[in-house]
Amino acid sequence: MGKLGAFLAFLIVGTLGLIGAYFLLPRLAAKRQLETSDAKDTKGTIRVGVDNWVGYFPLCSPELRRRMRGAKYLLQCVEDTADYPARMKKLGRGELDFAVATVDSFLLNGPAERFPGAIIAVLDESKGGDAIVADRRRVKSIEELKNRPRLKIAFTPASPSEHLLKSVAVHFDIPAMRERRGAWRVETDGSPAALKLLETGEVDAAVLWEPDVSRATARPNVVKLLGTESTRRLIVDILLVNRDFLAREPQAIKVLLANYFRALKAYQQSPETLKDDLVSATKLSTKQVESMLQGVRWATLADNASLWFGIGLGSETGDEGLVDTIESSAQILVASGDFSSSPVPEGDPYRLLNSSFVSELVKAGGFEGFGTAASVKSARSDFPPLDERGWSLLREIGTMKVLPITFQSGTAELSLEGKRELDKAASNLEHYPGFRVLLRGHTGLNGDPAQNRRLSQERAEAVQRYLTVTHGIDGDRLRAEGIGSAKPLARLPNEGDRPYNYRLPRVELCLVMESL
Repeated sequence: MGKLGAFLAFLIVGTLGLIGAYFLLPRLAAKRQLETSDAKDTKGTIRVGVDNWVGYFPLCSPELRRRMRGAKYLLQCVEDTADYPARMKKLGRGELDFAVATVDSFLLNGPAERFPGAIIAVLDESKGGDAIVADRRRVKSIEELKNRPRLKIAFTPASPSEHLLKSVAVHFDIPAMRERRGAWRVETDGSPAALKLLETGEVDAAVLWEPDVSRATARPNVVKLLGTESTRRLIVDILLVNRDFLAREPQAIKVLLANYFRALKAYQQSPETLKDDLVSATKLSTKQVESMLQGVRWATLADNASLWFGIGLGSETGDEGLVDTIESSAQILVASGDFSSSPVPEGDPYRLLNSSFVSELVKAGGFEGFGTAASVKSARSDFPPLDERGWSLLREIGTMKVLPITFQSGTAELSLEGKRELDKAASNLEHYPGFRVLLRGHTGLNGDPAQNRRLSQERAEAVQRYLTVTHGIDGDRLRAEGIGSAKPLARLPNEGDRPYNYRLPRVELCLVMESL
C-alpha cells in the first residue's frame, strides 16, 4: 500500500510537471524570443475597434501603422462590421483600447455600458457619403414623403442611414417615418441591398452610402432627396478611448493622436497615395474609391481645436461643435422614441469629452506637421443675392417642423413664445447650411383676403429680421413671402374648429435649392 501510494504521488507530480511544462515552456520560449529580437523595444499593442467606413481608413492605414512602429507601438484594428453594441461592450471590458463611432451611435449604445469611453477626437464628418434617394416617378421631395400612402423606404438599421432618416423625420415633421415598427420600414443588410430594392421598384426610396449613392443618382429616374453634403453636424465620426486606458496610458494616447494627425496631413499632401492605399485595402476600382472620398471630410487638428472642442486659435474663439452635436443628436433620439429623456449622463455633454490631448498637441507645437484647414474659418455658407426669377427656379426640399409662430393679435410683432419657437428653428437650420429658406406667411380664413396677404407678408418679414439679427443668418439666404388665407391647411381627422383655426396663422420654413 505504501509503494502504491508513492507511485501514485510520483504519477501525480509527474503529470503536473508535464502540464506545467506544456504551458510554461512556450511562454519561456516566447519571452526568450522577445528578449533576443528588436521586438524587445516594443511598448505595446494598441487595439482599435473599427468598421469599413472610408472615414476611418487613416486610423488603420499603412501610413499610420508605419509611424506607430517608429514610435515602438503596434496598431491592431479589429473589424466588427459596424456592430456598435458589441463594440461598446468590448471597449467597456478593456478588450479594445480605442473605438470609433458616430456621435448618435455612441449615445444610443453607450448608456448600456455606462459610456465606457471618452471622446478624444473628431475623425470626420459625412459630406455626401450618405443620402436619401428616391424614384422620382413616386417621390420628388422630402415634402412628398409626408403624404405618400403606403410609403416604403429601404435602409440599413443601426447605421448612419437610420440616423439620417430619424433626423429628417424629426426636423421635417414626418409622423409616418417616426413609427418605430411602421410598414414603411424595409430593413436591409447594407447599402447595396437597399439600392437593389430601389432599382427593382420594391421601395419608393432608399438610404445609401457611397459608392451606391453615385450609382443610384446616375440613373435618370432617381432623385436625391437629401445628401449629407448639404448637412452639418448630423453624422459625425469620433474616436473613443477606454477610460481605464486613458488613466493608465496617457502617453500612448498622445503618441497615437499625434501620429494620426501627421498621417492625415501626409495623405492630404499626397492624395494619389491615399487613393492607391485605399484601392489596395478595399479591392475597389479607382473610380469607386474616388466616389467614396468625395463623401467624407476629415477633421484636422486645427478643425478639432477650433470647430469641435472650442479651443481658440490665436485671437479667435473656438466653436464647441461637438457639444452642439451631442445635444442635437440626443434630441433626435428622444423625439424618435429611443429614449424618454436625454441619454447624456446627468445632462452634461462634457462628461463624454476629453479635450486635453488635442489641447496639449496645440500648445506643444501648434499645427507644425499636422496641417491646418480652410474649415477653421466660419462654416456658414455664403449666398449670393437672387432676383424673383432666381427664387422661382429653386426646387423645394421640404418644410421644416415649426410649431405655430405666434404674434401679438392682429400685428406682425413676434410674441415671446414665437421668438422661442424661432430659436429652435434656427438651431435646426444649422444642420442644413447649404439650403436657402422660403419664409411663407399664412393667416386664418376670416377677414379681407388682400389685408390678410399684407399681414402675412409683414409677419414673414418679421421672422426674416429676427433670424437675421438674432441668429446671424445671411439675409440673402432668406425670402419672405405672404400667402394670406389662400392656402389653408387640411383638417386633421375629427379636428374641431378651435384647434384648426389655431393652426392656420403660421410662418412656414421651406428649404429650397438649385435644381440639378
